Amino acid sequence: MKNQTKGTTYKVTNWSEYNQSLIERGSLTIWITPEVIEAWKDQRVAQRGGQYEYSDVAIEAMLTLKYVMKLPYRATQGFAMSLFDLMELELAVPNYSTLCRRAPKLNVKLSKSDKPVRHIVIDSTGLKVYGEGEWKVRKHGVSKRRTWRKLHLSINAETHEIVAELLTPNSVDDAAAGVEMLKEMDETPDTVAGDGGYDKRKFYTECQEQKIPHVVIPPQRNAKIWQHGNSKEPPHPRDENLRYIRKNGRKKWKVDSGYHKRSLSETAMFRYKTIFGAELSARSDERQQTEAAIKCAILNRFTAIGMPQTQVLTT
Repeated sequence: MKNQTKGTTYKVTNWSEYNQSLIERGSLTIWITPEVIEAWKDQRVAQRGGQYEYSDVAIEAMLTLKYVMKLPYRATQGFAMSLFDLMELELAVPNYSTLCRRAPKLNVKLSKSDKPVRHIVIDSTGLKVYGEGEWKVRKHGVSKRRTWRKLHLSINAETHEIVAELLTPNSVDDAAAGVEMLKEMDETPDTVAGDGGYDKRKFYTECQEQKIPHVVIPPQRNAKIWQHGNSKEPPHPRDENLRYIRKNGRKKWKVDSGYHKRSLSETAMFRYKTIFGAELSARSDERQQTEAAIKCAILNRFTAIGMPQTQVLTT
């Protein structure tokens, strides 16, 4: 299979394996490990007041089924009950009210491989919360209830896995969210790449504090040097990028710096919206955070099943 983009032709070298991985994504074979069964009931020390009956593991498993199968809360309960009956599992199923009530308090961890994170790419995209459809907007205009959230993703360029995610109001700028995602990472990458939205001091400051060697962000067209040569401090990475662009041109800088790898973040956004859509079904901020995190964890599992491997044929 070949893919041609902007004059460059790529060939998928593992099409047979990748094709099988796409088929497996639709498989209804569901495995419930003994560890999950053992941890299904909540085992926290009893405190005053009502007690949790189900563990966070059970709630996350149920919500994963909900978003994979694109079901409402009540249908998720019914699906799990039928599933457990077929599997002959003697596990109680949390009702829809419990799932809805526990979702805001869930701490979801992204499933990731053990491969080191050397090169990350970051970007953001908009997710619709609620509002009218396209026909309504064209007919009567946009109302005040049309609301969006921004999903910020940090992607491992080698494995295509999501290593950090953050859901914010649409008023939060990319650089501020990028700082928070860098703080979430378990290890320091060698390279961070992003678009011009991350060309701000606060983002560069965080990269310097974490001692990230290479920061690949295009300076703005009217950019000025931040730290001049008479300073006793080491050269600022942003100024180094700017000097290279002034000397060799922006196009050559993008090629030599590997900036085009940043497009992998847009690929991740496309995969997210293709699989889950461009909307959030939850209404409260906390439930939206949980929904986005679980969907990112699911996307990482799909990535682990198989991804296309390409090679350049012509340019």
